[in-house]
Amino acid sequence: MAAWEWFSADGYWLSRLVFQRVLAVVYLVAFLSAALQFRALIGERGMLPAPEVLRRTPWRSAPGLFRLHYSDRFFAAVAWSGCALSAALIAGVDGRLPLWGGMLLWALPWVLYLSIVQVGQVWYGFGWESLLLETGFLAVLLGTGDTAPPVLVLWLLRWLLFRVEFGAGLIKIRGDACWRRLTCLDFHHETQPMPGPLSWFFHRLPGPVHRVETAANHVTQLFVPFLLFTPQPVASAAAGLIVLTQLWLVLSGNFAWLNWLTIALALSAVDWSPLAGPPPDLAAPPPWYTVLVFAATALVLALSYRPARNLLSRRQAMNRSYDALHLVNSYGAFGTVSRTRLEVVVEGTADPVAHDGADWREYGFRGKPGDPRRMPRQFAPYHLRLDWMMWFAALSPAYARSWFGPFAERLLSGDRDTLRLLGRNPFPDEPPRHVRARVHHYRFTGLRELRDTGCWWRRTYVREFLRPVSRPLPPERERRDTGRGRP
Repeated sequence: MAAWEWFSADGYWLSRLVFQRVLAVVYLVAFLSAALQFRALIGERGMLPAPEVLRRTPWRSAPGLFRLHYSDRFFAAVAWSGCALSAALIAGVDGRLPLWGGMLLWALPWVLYLSIVQVGQVWYGFGWESLLLETGFLAVLLGTGDTAPPVLVLWLLRWLLFRVEFGAGLIKIRGDACWRRLTCLDFHHETQPMPGPLSWFFHRLPGPVHRVETAANHVTQLFVPFLLFTPQPVASAAAGLIVLTQLWLVLSGNFAWLNWLTIALALSAVDWSPLAGPPPDLAAPPPWYTVLVFAATALVLALSYRPARNLLSRRQAMNRSYDALHLVNSYGAFGTVSRTRLEVVVEGTADPVAHDGADWREYGFRGKPGDPRRMPRQFAPYHLRLDWMMWFAALSPAYARSWFGPFAERLLSGDRDTLRLLGRNPFPDEPPRHVRARVHHYRFTGLRELRDTGCWWRRTYVREFLRPVSRPLPPERERRDTGRGRP
C-alpha cells in the first residue's frame, strides 16, 4: 500500500462533488440575500449600521475584511463578488484548477461571508449562519480536481452533521414537554417562524399522524446520527434517512438554507460508488496538503471540546459559537414550541391625528403572515431577515428593542431601501404621518372557513406593540392642514 492511500478516500470523489455543488448553491443564495437586503438592515443608514458595531467591537472578537474599510459600496462589492464566486463553484471551475487554486477558490467565499456575518448583528444571529461558515471551512480542506478527498475531512463532516442532528434532538427532549409527549406538531406547523404554502395542510393532518411525525423526528435526530460512524452501507442508509427528514421539513415550512445545508452534509456521507462505477485516476496528495489537513483536523478536534461538552450539559445552549471564526459551533432548533401564534401588524395613516378612527393602512411583508387571505408562500432557501425578526418581536419586544424604532422611523421617512424589504407599501405617493404596530393572534382557519371566506388565517387583536409615532411636518404643510379645518 502506498504511503498516501490510507489518507485518501477515492470512492468518495462523487460524494465530494455532490456535496460541494449543493454547498455552492447555498453560498449563492446567502450572498444574494446579503446583497439585496443589507442597505436597510446594516448599511451606513440602516437600522443597525455596521460602522457602529465595528467601532464598538475589537478586532479579535470579530475579524473580517470590513475591519480594513467599510462603505455600502464596498459591502455590495463583497456580496456580489460572493455571488460570482459561488456561480463559478456551481459551474465546477474549482475542478479545472490545480489543488491549491481550487482550495483558494473555496476559501474566498468563506472569507467574504465571515466578514458579512461579523457585522450582521441580530440580523445574522441565526444558527445557519455559523453552520454555513463551519461547513464552508471544511469544504476548503476537501480538495478538488484530481486529488482524492481526505478521509479525515470526510469524518469531520460527519461529526458536524452529528452535532447538528443530535444537538437538535437533545434540545427538544430537554426543552419542552410536548416533544416528550409527542404533541408539539399539534402547534408547530401553525406557530413556526414562517409557514410555507403547505403548512396549513400539515397543520390539519390528524393527531395520530402528528405523533408519528414527532416520533420519527426523534429517531432520526437521537439515534440515526450514531449510524453515520458505522461501515457502509449502513452509514449511507443513515444519511438517506436524514435527507428524507430534511425534505419533509422543506415541504412544511421556510427555514432559510438550514435544511439544504444539512442535506449537503448528509450527501457527503453517502457512498455513491455502486452508482458511479470505478473512480477516475486520482493523484497522490502533495505533502503540504497532507500536513495542512492534519493540522486543521487537530484544530477542529481541539475546538470541539466545548460544543461536545455542551451536548452533554443539562443546560444545553442552542446555536452558539465558541470562536471568532465560527469554526466549531453548537446547533439546535425549537427547544420550545409556541402554542399560539402572535404577529406584529404594522400600520400607517396619513391623517394628521392618530386615533383609532383614522384611516390606518397595513404594510404587507413578503413572507410573514399579514393579510388573512394571503396564502403562505415559499421563500426558503432565500432568507427574509426582517420577516424572521418580526416573528421574534412578536414573542417578546426585547428581541426588537434595538431595531424596531429605527424601522418605524424609516417607514415615516419613506426610506426606499426599507420599503424594498416589504411586500406592499400602502403609501406609494407620500410617507404616512403616523405609524403604529399592534399584536394580533393568528390561527389557521378550518377547511370550511377557508372555502367560505378564502381566508387562510383568523386573526384577533391582542395589544399594542408600538404606540403611534409621527414625523414632523414642514411649516407650510402644517398651515395648509390647519387652514382646511382638519383637527
